[in-house]
Amino acid sequence: MMDFEKRLQQAIQRGQSESNAKDQAQVEQKLGEAELRKIHADLRLQFSEHIEECLRQLADHFPGFEFSSVVGEEGWGAEINRDDLGLGNSRTQPQQKSYYSRFYSKLHLVIKPFSSAHIVELVGKGTIRNKEIYSRTQYQRLPDVDTSVMMQTIDQWVLEYAEKYASQK
Repeated sequence: MMDFEKRLQQAIQRGQSESNAKDQAQVEQKLGEAELRKIHADLRLQFSEHIEECLRQLADHFPGFEFSSVVGEEGWGAEINRDDLGLGNSRTQPQQKSYYSRFYSKLHLVIKPFSSAHIVELVGKGTIRNKEIYSRTQYQRLPDVDTSVMMQTIDQWVLEYAEKYASQK
C-alpha cells in the first residue's frame, strides 16, 4: 500500500500533465482557428469574385439593372437592382382609370463572414417586380468545402433569376 506522500506526488503530476495537455490543446485549437479563418478568407474571395462576374454579365443582358459590390458586416458579394414604372389599374379610386406603379427587382448574393460554426455560407435573395422569388442559404463545412459545388450553386441561382426575370418582363 502506497503511503499518502507518494499518492499526493502522483496526483500533482497527473494534474500538471492534464494542465499541460489542456494548454497544448488550446494552442492547437487557436492554430486551427487561424487556419480556418485563412481558408474562409481565400474561399470568400474566390466565391465573391465569381458572384460579381455572374451578376455583371446578368446586368449586361438586362439594361437598367445597376450593379454594386457588397462588402461589409453582412458579407462579401454583389447585387443588381432596378426600379421600373408601370401602368396599373386603380381599384380604390374608380374615377381614376390608371396610375403608375413602382416595380422593384433585385438579386443579392453574398458570402457570409467567418463564424464559429466554421462554414462557408452563401446567401441569395431574388425579387422580381416587388415579389420575392427566392431567399436561400447554402453552406459547407470549412475543411470539406467542394468549390465546384458552390460555384455551380451560384451559377444556378443566377440562371434561375435570369429565366424568371425574362419571363415576367
